Amino acid sequence: MLLSHGAFVSLCSSSVSSRRDLPRLCDEHSPGGSSHANPPRCALSFRLIHGGQLLNGLAGPTVMNAAPFLSTTWFSPDERATATAIASLLNYLGAAAAFLVGPLLVPPPNGTAQPAALGGARRIADRIEAVLYAEFGMVCLIFSAALAYFPSRPPFPPSVAAASQRLSYRRSFCRLLSNFRFLMIALAYAIPLGVFSGWSGVLDLILTPIHVSQVDAGWIGFWSIVGGCVVGIAMARFADFIRGMLKFILLLLLSGATLASTWFTLTCLTTVTHLPLTTATLYTSCILLGIFLNSSVPIFFELFVETVYPVPEGISCGVVTFLSNVFMGVLLFFLTFYHTEFSWFNWCLPGSCLLSLLLILCFRESYDRLYLDVVVSV
Repeated sequence: MLLSHGAFVSLCSSSVSSRRDLPRLCDEHSPGGSSHANPPRCALSFRLIHGGQLLNGLAGPTVMNAAPFLSTTWFSPDERATATAIASLLNYLGAAAAFLVGPLLVPPPNGTAQPAALGGARRIADRIEAVLYAEFGMVCLIFSAALAYFPSRPPFPPSVAAASQRLSYRRSFCRLLSNFRFLMIALAYAIPLGVFSGWSGVLDLILTPIHVSQVDAGWIGFWSIVGGCVVGIAMARFADFIRGMLKFILLLLLSGATLASTWFTLTCLTTVTHLPLTTATLYTSCILLGIFLNSSVPIFFELFVETVYPVPEGISCGVVTFLSNVFMGVLLFFLTFYHTEFSWFNWCLPGSCLLSLLLILCFRESYDRLYLDVVVSV
């Protein structure tokens, strides 16, 4: 219920603000745009857009944190990792669809496509408005279904952990902040995933200097997310079959992410490294990077819960999601000042992946929740 409500509120506000404001913002870039003639109205648009995006950001952690809680509440110990992977990675399919919906439904006004003619800005605004109305309708439908019927828990708990008592909010936060091992893996998750989220959000801008169109950038982002979902579910299923292997799986995924991000960064510096800059190399390196990082999300979530049990799943995963958003926000903040050249942004990717890999290497894993299920059930 909270998940649907958060998404409903955030998309409501952002849709209302954006559909009123984006036409005027587009007019600023069109010949003879009228927005310059009405500064107070444009200032109001600026505030409404930022307010809507703020509410969208507040809803994000709620959506991400629901997966481990749902898997513990509804699924047995040998199904939990798979359920967490499906619930958490399905969130990413919306981002994958956005990579395609944006360029296909809204014509790009930048230099990678034909410039918009007179009146083209208004057509772009109408397309954006149609996309926002479609998103608003889908969220209303899901929200109505959740209001009509969404049970909080099954009739019988599927495991001992699902029926056990959890710590209070105050004690949970004290436990998290005093747990050095949790802080290690929280940083190992938040730094690379936050950097990657910010990087993928401006992927079309990063690829524009090397003459890659928005449509191609959208397909790269789409396949990287879809591949990450498939590999993430497969890895989670493997973790359910062979328990106690979460650290090993993360080491494999982060090693692959470090190599893929380094390959992409060096490829973009083709004048220095003389590596071949082709569509195949860009697609392969970007998609592999997305596969390795996106598929690590459910494995990280399961490791968080196992490490700090009996802290509630929503609190532990909420803290790390908040940290990830902080790192993404800091990176995008610097991007507003250093947006003429993106090589520094690309180097943040292999650096963050390597740091995360070192933190996981030094991490000592434990499986407190799994131990409770196995010992008490026996």
